[in-house]
Amino acid sequence: MNRWIYTLIILLLSLSSSFNATASTSTSATKYPIVLVHGLFGFDDIWGIDYFYKIPQTLQQQGAQVFVANVSPANSSEVRGEQLRNYVQAVLAQTGADKVNLIGHSHGSPTIRYVASVSPEMVASVTSIGGVNWGSNVADFVRGAIPADSAIEWLAQQGFNSLAAIIAGISGNSGLPTDTIAAMESLTTSGSVAFNQRYPEGIPAQFCGQGSALADNGVYYFSWSGASQLTHVFDVSDYPLSLTGLLFNEPNDGLVSSCSSHLGLVIKDNYKMNHLDEVNQTFGLVSWFDTNPVTLYRQHLNRLAQLGL
Repeated sequence: MNRWIYTLIILLLSLSSSFNATASTSTSATKYPIVLVHGLFGFDDIWGIDYFYKIPQTLQQQGAQVFVANVSPANSSEVRGEQLRNYVQAVLAQTGADKVNLIGHSHGSPTIRYVASVSPEMVASVTSIGGVNWGSNVADFVRGAIPADSAIEWLAQQGFNSLAAIIAGISGNSGLPTDTIAAMESLTTSGSVAFNQRYPEGIPAQFCGQGSALADNGVYYFSWSGASQLTHVFDVSDYPLSLTGLLFNEPNDGLVSSCSSHLGLVIKDNYKMNHLDEVNQTFGLVSWFDTNPVTLYRQHLNRLAQLGL
């Protein structure tokens, strides 16, 4: 009996080794560098903690060149887009690459879309994660609650700008300008629709539609998002996101609706993730009952590599 148990253990270990070898050889680095772009009030890293928690390191372990962009925590999509365009130019100069693969979360999506529309020769692909591509009901609510050109708007702007400046200073990007009102207006439904008219590449023909993977500008477009708010009992961010999620009458991740996240080829729009889970926050406290967000980034790296990107 002991011999049979021993044989079974050896067989299982052999199968496990074979599986791990297959998994490691099935992954490959992309042809072009990866540039990760944060959303509103985001950062590259604070005190060694990544906005995209553990994701840059994971992609680097697969052999990819990974950069985390320096852009304003809060400003309009165009201003952030120009900052990113300058950053991409620096990456190309540093690496000698011809193009980059842009991955943006939340407000990072219109930010990367701007660069791909204005300078498509520098961009191989655009990937939107929980992207505000058709606006956010939360932005609509906040903008509607603050009267334009009022004392309340001035006070709100000073407070939010101070928060953005603190974030920028801690993360080492204190020289970048902030304008939280312009950021909020960019993320409203009306602001997003106007942005889409100026930079339409990758946008589906209709709300909640499916776009094409390859746009007319020669850039590939992809998107995915979550559609849950409460995903981990110990994640304190779940509870405010469950409240903001009440502003929607459709599936959402707490800040962006599933349909609003659609861009290019929609990989999936209803993962059991909230808006922060999509970047593996808070500190990896994500749902145990769906695909881990880090796995999605690894799979996407393989997808880009298989396309020669």
